[in-house]
Amino acid sequence: MDYVSALVPPVVMAVFFTTLIVTIVKSQGGPNKAKEDAFVDAAIARAEAARQTVKGD
Repeated sequence: MDYVSALVPPVVMAVFFTTLIVTIVKSQGGPNKAKEDAFVDAAIARAEAARQTVKGD
């Protein structure tokens, strides 16, 4: 039974890692991509505006 307890943690981690990778790959592109791109573009625009404000003062 020691071999079972030795194999369980790596198997659980492998399943978790595989699920994580599949989730990441599935969330790339599609309808989520436009929302993510818009969010990033807005954040960059806010950062640029803040930088311009600081330089202007």
